[in-house]
Amino acid sequence: MRLISPAPALVGLRAAALCVLGATLAVASASTLAKPLTVCTESSPDGFDVVQFNSLVTTNASADVIFNSLVAYDEAAKKVAPALADKWDVSADGLTYTFHLRPNVQFQTTGWFKPTRALNADDVVFTFERMLDANNPWHKVAGASGFPHAQSMGLPKLIKSVSKVDDSTVRFVLTEPNATFLAILTMGFASVYSAEYADQLHKAGKETDFNAKPVGTGPFVLKSYTKDALIRYDVNPAYWGPKPKAERLIYAITPDAAVRAQKVKAGECQIALSPKPQDVAASKADKTLNVVETPAFMTAFVALNTQQKPLDNQKVRQALNMAFDRTTYLKTVFDNTATPATNPWPPITWGYNKSVQPYPYDPAKAKQWLAEAGFPNGFSTTIWVRPNGSVLNPNPRAGAELLQADFAKIGVKADIKVIEWGELIKQAKQGQHGTLFMGWAGDNGDPDNYLSPLFSCNAVQSGINFARFCDPQLDKLISEGKATADQAKRVKLYEAAQKIIHDQALWIPLGYPTAAAITRTNVSGYRVSPFGRQNFADVSVQ
Repeated sequence: MRLISPAPALVGLRAAALCVLGATLAVASASTLAKPLTVCTESSPDGFDVVQFNSLVTTNASADVIFNSLVAYDEAAKKVAPALADKWDVSADGLTYTFHLRPNVQFQTTGWFKPTRALNADDVVFTFERMLDANNPWHKVAGASGFPHAQSMGLPKLIKSVSKVDDSTVRFVLTEPNATFLAILTMGFASVYSAEYADQLHKAGKETDFNAKPVGTGPFVLKSYTKDALIRYDVNPAYWGPKPKAERLIYAITPDAAVRAQKVKAGECQIALSPKPQDVAASKADKTLNVVETPAFMTAFVALNTQQKPLDNQKVRQALNMAFDRTTYLKTVFDNTATPATNPWPPITWGYNKSVQPYPYDPAKAKQWLAEAGFPNGFSTTIWVRPNGSVLNPNPRAGAELLQADFAKIGVKADIKVIEWGELIKQAKQGQHGTLFMGWAGDNGDPDNYLSPLFSCNAVQSGINFARFCDPQLDKLISEGKATADQAKRVKLYEAAQKIIHDQALWIPLGYPTAAAITRTNVSGYRVSPFGRQNFADVSVQ
């Protein structure tokens, strides 16, 4: 038997039908891939003008989705990588950095701004002069909050000038060599802003809109924001990088970690950030969920305000370190998903001082040292803590109560003050706390990402140095460490710095946590950053 070809007309009809079917399937396939991505986050950002703030929540809501910096940190390769600058040159003396901007990068078009030109050197110069030049009209817009990262990193003193060579070239001249300069530029506060948009707002007298109505070059555009509820982002159609795989991005602000876990289980969120350790364990047994984890470049600690009496007494601070049972704390609060902390940064990066030993848990000796310091009957202080859990403090109230009970055993009466996150940061930067539960996530793998912002004298002025300790010897070690590119020399300097921090007992170090997130099994492309940064451009929902 032979196969007989159909009539020509029928062949044409069948081909047309197949084309229509193929097109329909293609559209359906694209629709299946391009789904909205809803992320349950732990709290509201301070705003979207990231240079004014130092909280990771604000960085995640602004720098990580709306903006880009000149350079980025490649977490896989563990090195600085191109971003808005596709290449750069460094002079032989280490004082001059010349950045060559990526061509045809467009700022976002929003309901409040329509750009007339592409990104150029004017935008980069404006971005940094705003932070560095006290006479710049935009410098005063930050008000009392200032520019905490720029100040704590010493950028006003470090950067001699930022100048436009031509439209696509920017030159930074430093006052001294600095081995951390490129790494600093990967941080969220170094996001590049539109000078054209700034001019528009300045002429209209609406400078505060910078914090409410952002314009960047990043993968997502802010659509709307309802405090303590939702942030909606649309995909940036003019994004210079690969198009985001999600149709749109939604942050569902959900302060209670248990509720975040419930929402991702119910499918109301595709990703839940900062879950409690108990929810992580339960999710691993749920076939509809995945748990994504990585050792974090983060440290949880209790800062001791050295500008408040009697916490200005070194022996008192050492006694408080010996009074706290960290083993019980880590088991209760972290469910043993964090390792005990000794130094400011975790041992997963270079420069960690292995010779520094933690203070032992010894209430009797702690009480003896208090007496020797002149406080045989103890004293009164406060314990400041946020109301809601995070990766660096999964159960704030429980931790504060444990610390309070341990302090009481040596005669220290500590009142717990639960303060909303934004207000807590604001007041702590002014030094109003006694002891403060806090955590720090480094933006890259450089140890100076802890030392300069948390222990330098500049950081006391900016408020991020929550121990409020300014010591010439420690400051010198930090400065010398940044001034040399020789990593072996930097290690020795940083080991000496860690010894001072430990001996002065500026913190009660708590733990080095594991960073985790819970996702639905239909989510692909999501990775947990050890630095707490978020990249949702590569995430898709099937």
